[in-house]
Amino acid sequence: MQKKFQLSPQNTFCTGLSNGGEMCYLLAYRKPDVFSAVAPIAGLTMEWIYREYDCPQAIPLLEIHGTEDRTSEWDGDLEDKGGWGAYIPVPLAINYWVAKNRCTQEQVDTLAVKDSRNGHYVVSHKYLNGTGGNEVWLYEIVNGQHGWGEQDVNTAEEIWKFFGKFVKKE
Repeated sequence: MQKKFQLSPQNTFCTGLSNGGEMCYLLAYRKPDVFSAVAPIAGLTMEWIYREYDCPQAIPLLEIHGTEDRTSEWDGDLEDKGGWGAYIPVPLAINYWVAKNRCTQEQVDTLAVKDSRNGHYVVSHKYLNGTGGNEVWLYEIVNGQHGWGEQDVNTAEEIWKFFGKFVKKE
């Protein structure tokens, strides 16, 4: 795609929702040299990916995920009760990337949500001081469902805020 569409090889990013988020995780594991950062949204890490691959290098990652997501369960589905295939819990997936990026500091904040009447709130976990300045961010939408999270945060803005930290000069 970089050659075909003349995309910057230094500044290629990937984001996706749900199965697209799963794709982001797989690309992070398999092709971290191609992407500057990835942002799976309501994505998951399949158990076979977690067991079969070890990412060869650090890559910044942002995940936004609802704790009440019943499609891509926050707590994972190692028994494949949902029929999507076995996948690991979101916190375990994030911990993998925190360790891979060798982040040494965690910053936790509660973010203001667009509409607090829906019973949701967002806990921002930012893991900082990683290899080469890499970071891992997790936006935990407490009581949030499966989706883009736009009723709680400006997801596109948050993704760009994250990606913007890793834009390289050409």
